Amino acid sequence: MTKTVEKQAILQTSPIINSSTAQQSPVFGLVVGEHSGDTLGAGLMSSLISVYPNAKFIGIGGPKMQALGFESLFEMEELSVMGIFEVLGRLKRLFHVKDCLAAQFINNRPDVFIGIDAPDFNLRLERQLKKAGIKTVHYVSPSVWAWREKRIFTIEAATDMVLSLLPFEKDFYDKYEVPCTFVGHPLADDIPFHSDKREARQALNLPLDKKILALMPGSRGGELSRLTEPFLLSAVQLLAQDPQLHFVVPMISDKRTEQFSQLKEKIAPNLAVTIITNKTQQVMAASDCLLMASGTVTLEAALVKRPMVICYKFNAFTYHMFKGLVKLEWFSLPNLLTKKTLVPELLQGKVSVDNIVPLVKERLYQDQSSLEDEYMKIHLALKQNASQEAAKAVMDLMSK
Repeated sequence: MTKTVEKQAILQTSPIINSSTAQQSPVFGLVVGEHSGDTLGAGLMSSLISVYPNAKFIGIGGPKMQALGFESLFEMEELSVMGIFEVLGRLKRLFHVKDCLAAQFINNRPDVFIGIDAPDFNLRLERQLKKAGIKTVHYVSPSVWAWREKRIFTIEAATDMVLSLLPFEKDFYDKYEVPCTFVGHPLADDIPFHSDKREARQALNLPLDKKILALMPGSRGGELSRLTEPFLLSAVQLLAQDPQLHFVVPMISDKRTEQFSQLKEKIAPNLAVTIITNKTQQVMAASDCLLMASGTVTLEAALVKRPMVICYKFNAFTYHMFKGLVKLEWFSLPNLLTKKTLVPELLQGKVSVDNIVPLVKERLYQDQSSLEDEYMKIHLALKQNASQEAAKAVMDLMSK
């Protein structure tokens, strides 16, 4: 089981405790499958604890949730898989985990179950629990607006309420009359409107007088294995053109650091990089440009307000199976939220040194100040005190 880390402050305005709720001891079932879900879960827990100090939280959670008293029955990493081959290789284990959780929650009924992201796993579990009469919430909408639109009916069958992080998602659910509450995004609440670059560099002991490029090939093992090579080879070429360029690599765990280091030793053993663990947001603030994998971290980058180049590569078989089902012009959150190509995207075969290098150079050495106004619009739209709004929606459902 994941080791408990030092308790972290969740910066949310909390509801006022009154005497009737303070004496209650509700049980909340939660399941998260990756680090971004752990952050959302911890924020939600903090807001619920402020109303129900004696509440119990059980299921699958990460270190931030466990630091707030969460009882995790399995490692969060059990669910952190993507792509057909990755899932198939773990399918038997995933069904075992789901069945164990279903038995746990049906035999020891929580007041409400909240599945946070991980839709392929959580929606199956939620449907089973809902059939057993347990109230269910799905926190973070699956990308039904992007592909496999008919999944909306699966979601409707599995959940009593969807909590969405993005404003355009609620419009989609309203069209199908599926209960959905837009709560905003906790990252927009937690990240300041201005992130000081010099201050971040001093805190991380990074050079103050050099251009810094952050290399961010992903938080999942599969992502990292596919993007590390083009990222490192691009860095080698960029360094040849500017020997003063400094590279920093934020990693989310020692496991990913080890994986990256092993890949680097094979791909670019002589390239100097600074690897920093568990300080991704600070690294982004310290950087002039970010070369990064797609995902929630691209929204975080937009809120930190740094230029970026976004890349993604699926397992080749997975990509060929599903590319015809995707109906979006963009795949990254900054572009989806602004409905335009605010930041460059490279997908699958386009993720190459020849494409990456000129895009990064433009963002490193040309004025990018016009981006900040667009980033600020995103920040203002998503800053809704999300964890408290999510807690209110959960409590409203509990009262019905």
